[in-house]
Amino acid sequence: MPLVLRKAVAADVDALLALWQQAAENADRPVDTRDAVLALLDRDPEAVIVAERDTTLVGSLIAGWDGWRCHLYRLAVRPGDRGQGLGTALVTAAEDRFRKLGGSRADAMVYQENDRGQGLWRAAGYFAQENWRRWVKPLR
Repeated sequence: MPLVLRKAVAADVDALLALWQQAAENADRPVDTRDAVLALLDRDPEAVIVAERDTTLVGSLIAGWDGWRCHLYRLAVRPGDRGQGLGTALVTAAEDRFRKLGGSRADAMVYQENDRGQGLWRAAGYFAQENWRRWVKPLR
């Protein structure tokens, strides 16, 4: 079955949340909610790229563009579909989106203990920027 990459729509939200629950690293993250995903899709309808095979959602990546920087979040591939190039295809689609928007550099949020994820990003040409540290503050 061919792989289809497309932008997510509101009808995908429940499948996205299920995919993230099953396939993504979730340590120290706020709980994902339907309302939050819908707000993202409303604000930037092309930010969430999904991979679909035979109408089943098998992967996703948030390609956030704030007008200044290109941020990649929530790369997730269903465990049974890993190792087939889906993650790479999603990253390539996100990079294409950023280039069209005028972005010059992308950064990816990757859980430090996620060795498989680290390997995918390294293979895609990304590198850890060791001289920076992420600072966070929960707002809720």
